[in-house]
Amino acid sequence: MNKQSVVAKKKFGQNFLKDESVLRKIVEAMPKNDNRVVEIGPGLGDLTKLLVDVKSVEAFEVDTDLCKLLQSTFEKEITTKRLHLHCGDVLQAWKSSLIDEPYDLVANLPYYIATNIILKALADSMCKNILVMVQLEVAEKFCATSGEKVFGSLGIIAQSVGEAEIVTKVPPTAFDPQPKVDSAVFLIQKSRDRSEKEFEDMLRVAFTQPRKTLMKNLSSKYEKTLLREAFNELELTLTIRPHQVDTHDYHQLYTILKTGSLDGRRETRGTTESTSIRP
Repeated sequence: MNKQSVVAKKKFGQNFLKDESVLRKIVEAMPKNDNRVVEIGPGLGDLTKLLVDVKSVEAFEVDTDLCKLLQSTFEKEITTKRLHLHCGDVLQAWKSSLIDEPYDLVANLPYYIATNIILKALADSMCKNILVMVQLEVAEKFCATSGEKVFGSLGIIAQSVGEAEIVTKVPPTAFDPQPKVDSAVFLIQKSRDRSEKEFEDMLRVAFTQPRKTLMKNLSSKYEKTLLREAFNELELTLTIRPHQVDTHDYHQLYTILKTGSLDGRRETRGTTESTSIRP
């Protein structure tokens, strides 16, 4: 098998990034550190070729046909341990940490599992930075800030962990075959652990119906009297929408709802966002 004979498989969401300028932008945007690189879905190896020039790479490819192609293409790099190729489903191999040393995730992710992979990387204490190509809509959600209509639980989770920014937008013409939507490369630089599961459970309730008020959504699970007291303490109006509340206030709100009192928030004030977080 050679690269020219490869046909993209829909079941793996394969859209091979071919634009050399975009590939180089990804490499140029990589954080400067000594971390190993993890690439998920190397495909034909176009990004891999650039990555192994600057870092040691752990690559995970689920397509057995592409695995054979990559093994042939990167025979030298595999022999010299510049590249370690894992053939199989990365989600099955991913326990609490994907590899046992600090790493940066750098990849053109298949759309159908992109959000799941990013959330797992955010929960992985060994993953220090996330630089990935995804569907533009997904990138915008992870990078959104309070007040933007697309601001939701993904943006709050990302902001709770570190800083997120879109590096570049990418048109369908950069891929073969061309997807039907625009894409984007975005970067999350992690500085904290991911939020508690219970905090993220609260976010799911908060954004159940984004067009409804935050009070209405949360009152389906939490006691209204406590919610009113919490909103008053945080100076949130009862008609505020979920996307209008910033990340810091969501953490403050969670502390109140978790402890069941305003006193609990006052006791833990200043520690809410630095608390040790479990995946």
